[in-house]
Amino acid sequence: MLAALIGFLSVAHAEPATAKNLIRDTEIENAVRVFMAPLMNAAGLDPFAVKIHIVNDPALNAFVSNGQQVFIHTGLLVRAEGPLEVIGVLAHELGHVAGGHLARFSEGLERAQNTSIAALLLGIPAAILTGRADAAAAATALGQQIGVRSLLAYTREMEQSADQAGVNYMEEAGYSSEGLLKFMRLLKKEQALVSANRNPYIQTHPLTEDRIRFIQGHIGRSALTGKPAPADLIYIHNRARAKLIGYLTPEQVDKIYNPADQSQPARYARIIAAMQSQQFDTAITKVDAEIAATPDDVFLYELKGDILRNAGRVREAIEPYRKAVEMLPWASLIRSALAQMLLETHDTRLEDEALDNAIQALRYDEDLISAYRAKGTVYERRGDRGQAVLAQAEVASRQGDKKRAAEISGRAMALLPEGTAGWLRAQDINIHAIRKEKDS
Repeated sequence: MLAALIGFLSVAHAEPATAKNLIRDTEIENAVRVFMAPLMNAAGLDPFAVKIHIVNDPALNAFVSNGQQVFIHTGLLVRAEGPLEVIGVLAHELGHVAGGHLARFSEGLERAQNTSIAALLLGIPAAILTGRADAAAAATALGQQIGVRSLLAYTREMEQSADQAGVNYMEEAGYSSEGLLKFMRLLKKEQALVSANRNPYIQTHPLTEDRIRFIQGHIGRSALTGKPAPADLIYIHNRARAKLIGYLTPEQVDKIYNPADQSQPARYARIIAAMQSQQFDTAITKVDAEIAATPDDVFLYELKGDILRNAGRVREAIEPYRKAVEMLPWASLIRSALAQMLLETHDTRLEDEALDNAIQALRYDEDLISAYRAKGTVYERRGDRGQAVLAQAEVASRQGDKKRAAEISGRAMALLPEGTAGWLRAQDINIHAIRKEKDS
């Protein structure tokens, strides 16, 4: 039981989502950053050190991982009725980060494992002396129970601490915790459906009812109770939610947004759903109408670029992407998309612009694989094999393919002049990959 529980808790607290389950989108990531900014300030965290990941998963969940990484599921963003529900969950997760709970959890995990191993070692002599094999099994079972109780106590303590920190952060940021309470009640209802026969202590969180009572007590004392979410946060949340619904479940858009709903988020979802359903002419007509109404909305230009790209109209996609980049120069994902479209024209006159956009994208996001690929394509076309292979090594390194990263970076070192910036970067990748391969 301890081994199974350890596996479950490790996943819940610290296992990063695989790359194929992650969604990258400038607007949605920016929405989460806007939600988190005052919370991080309250927590004393560096906003540039915290990394945000959107996980394509319908579950109501968010978790933190090593390196101050926050993972938030699309299910939470879509099903939360307002921004304060999302903000409350994020505040709780930042409580884990600020409290150093991942390191403490590792200590508790090691302690629980040691307890179980000690019980097993004590049980073996007893079995030999008595001639009864069940003596060892009984000792092992007892050790596991003690280890489990110890580990769960550690976990409950951390969750309670994160709850306390979370409501404090929200209070300092000027947000009511009522949204968090609403989310917790939804979570309790959902858990009751799927976990009716499960021991409530075999969870990564304390009993939901305990958490609800704590939050209720805080709300009863808070001067912020009854204060609604700011209108701009409501709009940001509704847009991000509409975008996810349109992209992930286009067939559900007409059910979620009835025909009478002519709000901007509803129209946004319908445009995206039309694109996803390959109704490109309809989508372009509608997005052009939105741009005419709100010409300062950068993400409408990005969406138009996406529609035209998906329709195979590469050259037409370039201009809306350019407009979006002009309006939002730090948007690395949009820069990378523009670089790709420029390269797909196979027009050598556009290669400089493509390369510049790829380089600028990597200034803002050094892990953006699509930008490395765009760089590599330009260098390959120009016959610069050393830089092209270095770009391939960067991709392999960021994909976690240690063996391939070591091999490709070695080839890059052989092609690049020794001592140059490119050669030194290839050497760094090579050393890091070899070290990681040995440690694994």
